[in-house]
Amino acid sequence: MPPKNLKRKVTATDGTATPHVPSLAEQLSYLYLPRPFKNPEYAKNLNRRAKNLKNVMGQERERERADREKRRLEKMEKDAQDAMDVDGNEVVEDEVPSYLSIEAPPSVLPQKHYCDITGLEAPYTDPVTGLRYHDKDVYALIKEMATRGVNSIVK
Repeated sequence: MPPKNLKRKVTATDGTATPHVPSLAEQLSYLYLPRPFKNPEYAKNLNRRAKNLKNVMGQERERERADREKRRLEKMEKDAQDAMDVDGNEVVEDEVPSYLSIEAPPSVLPQKHYCDITGLEAPYTDPVTGLRYHDKDVYALIKEMATRGVNSIVK
């Protein structure tokens, strides 16, 4: 009679005698580890879709039209309240710049200066001639030209 606590060896059913040993890639894989950074209650919104440029521009135009209509109604209400004021002074409201309007306020950045010789950006100005130049090589050229009369060339 065999001993009671003796367990039989488990043999693989696929015919191999050795059990599966995970490879190094399988051991280091993060595939089956828990991901605490993912929200388990997250549900993707199926109604959300990507919009093409035509749709975006149409929505922008519609939003601008609604804003203009709202401003017009507010102005009409204000005019109705100020019916006794007969000055005739009309206040022109600034339009809000958008992707569709060309007009925009002036830039707050300083104006860029360009080299009079090369056309590149010019951080320097020659004090004698007033010409803007890009680097020392162009400055040497300006000094060489100064002897021939830069003012006649510039004008």
